[in-house]
Amino acid sequence: MTTSVFGTSVAQLSLQEDEGRGIKLLNAKEDRYGGVIVELEEAMEPNAFAASLKASMDHWRKQEKNGVWIQLPLKLSSLVDIAVQEGFRYHHAEPDYLMLACWLPSRPDTLPANASHRVGIGAFVINDHREVLVVQEKSGPFGGSGVWKFPTGVVDEGEDICDAAIREVKEETGIDAEFIEVLAFRQSHKGFFGKSDLLFVCMLKPLSSEIQKQDTEIEAAKWMPLDEYVNQPFILWDGDAATAG
Repeated sequence: MTTSVFGTSVAQLSLQEDEGRGIKLLNAKEDRYGGVIVELEEAMEPNAFAASLKASMDHWRKQEKNGVWIQLPLKLSSLVDIAVQEGFRYHHAEPDYLMLACWLPSRPDTLPANASHRVGIGAFVINDHREVLVVQEKSGPFGGSGVWKFPTGVVDEGEDICDAAIREVKEETGIDAEFIEVLAFRQSHKGFFGKSDLLFVCMLKPLSSEIQKQDTEIEAAKWMPLDEYVNQPFILWDGDAATAG
């Protein structure tokens, strides 16, 4: 979680000129941890950016600032190499920007790391007939394996776990459901692009019964007797493929 980025103060470091050189410093906001955040929006020529960045870095060092964050929109991606040459590194990226970071003091770097986990859900939906809602996936680790599994998915940014479970069930099977409780969770490592993974298994009560499967991702969906579900062959996943055990 990038607390230094989002924990900004109201104070704004206004545009200044470097003494004796007439070089404009970059606009920056102070964060709550003794650092500054630069959010570039207007186009800049590479040479002008290089001069302003160098002068700004000297200015911030004199002010004994800690971390410097530069948020570069896609349209200014050509400036990345210039920032890297000044000591910046990649921190994280979103669809519309790249965040670069640089630690100024000589003491050890304490800038927070990028998000370390991805959060997912598995939906255990059971009806009054002791039937479990299950799906077969078209792709992914279980694609083509014949395995019947819970509807699963990734929690969206800003979405609660309970809402994600309801949404995934609706998207994959067309079933409306009500969240009851979290049954269990597990943590695993070295998952999606090397990130750790948290999966929450949620119990849901179905509010409808007619299945309308998602054609793009789901091969099949059905209500399966609970006893039949638990008696499936045990499945092992080695990170690349699913195999029956």
